[in-house]
Amino acid sequence: MLVLVVVPWGTAHAQEEEHESFVMHHVKDDYEWSFAKIGATHIRLPLPILTYEPRSGFKAFSSSRLRSSSGQIAAYRGYTLTPKGELVSVDNSFSFYNFSITKNVISLWISAAVLLAGVLWGSSRYDDKGWRVPRRGRALLEMLVCFVRDKIALPNIGHKQYKRFTPYLLTVFFFIWLNNLLGLLPGAANVTGNISVALVLALFTFFITVFNGNKHYWGHVFSTPGVPRWLSPIMIPIELVGLLTKPFALMVRLFANITAGHIILLSIVGLIFTLQTVWASAVSVPFGAFMLLLKLLVAFLQAYIFTLLSAIYIGAAVEEHTS
Repeated sequence: MLVLVVVPWGTAHAQEEEHESFVMHHVKDDYEWSFAKIGATHIRLPLPILTYEPRSGFKAFSSSRLRSSSGQIAAYRGYTLTPKGELVSVDNSFSFYNFSITKNVISLWISAAVLLAGVLWGSSRYDDKGWRVPRRGRALLEMLVCFVRDKIALPNIGHKQYKRFTPYLLTVFFFIWLNNLLGLLPGAANVTGNISVALVLALFTFFITVFNGNKHYWGHVFSTPGVPRWLSPIMIPIELVGLLTKPFALMVRLFANITAGHIILLSIVGLIFTLQTVWASAVSVPFGAFMLLLKLLVAFLQAYIFTLLSAIYIGAAVEEHTS
C-alpha cells in the first residue's frame, strides 16, 4: 500500500544531495516520489520495490524501508540504494530482476488513465444514432484529431493507407504531448525525458514500418535502383544501417529536447536559491517564466515532430510503386 510520509531532511541525506546535482535529482527516475521540501521536512511518496531472485523468489516491500527515520540510506532484506539512487544488493553476492514501480511508471499509469478518460469523454458526443456538434473541450479535441489525420497522416501515407495507421499516430501524438505537459507540473515525473520511454516509442514506429513495408520498399533496400550490382555489398549494409538510424533519431530527438528543457528551466530557478540575492530573483523569475512558456510550445512541437516523422517513415514503407 502506498502511504504518503513526511520525514526530516537529515544531515546525511543533505550531504548526499551535495554529491548529486539538484537538477538531475528532479530529472531522473526514482523509487520514491518527492513532492516538496518544507523547512526541515521532505514530503515524499514511497513506492513499491518488487524484485525476483532466482535463489529465493519474489520480494516486495516499500522503498521507505531503504531509508532511516533521519533520511539516511539503509539496507533492508539484502538491498540498499547507491548515492545515485540505484537499487543494488548489499554485498553484490546475488543477482536479481528488478520489477519495481518507480515514479515514471506511476506517471505513465496516470497519463494513460487521463488519456483514456479524455478520449471516452470526447467521443461521447458520437453514437449510432448520429452526432451532436461538439463544443469547448470536445471541439478542441476534434480539431486536434482532424489535424493529425488531415495534416500528418493523409499527406504522408496516402489516401489508400492512411486509415490503417491514423489510430497509432493519434495515440503517439496525444501520449507524448500529454506527458510533456504533465512533466511541467511542480514535482511531476520526467516521462518523455526518460530514454527508455523514448526508445520504446521509437521501436513502435520502427516495427510498424518494417512489418508493413511492401516489396518495392524492401527492393529499394536490397537492390537500390540505378546502382550497379557490384556495389550491392556496400549499399545493402548502408541501407540497413539507415533503417536503424531512423528510430535512433526519433529516440534521441525526443529524449534530448525534453531533458534539456527541464535542465535549463530548473537551473534558472535554482539560481535564486544558490545566489540568494534580489538581483538573481529579478533575472531568474522573468527568464524562468519565458522558458516555461517556451516549454509549452516545445511540448506540442516535439509531439508533432515525432508523429510527423513516424508518418513519413510509414508512408515510405507502404508507398505504392508507380512506373
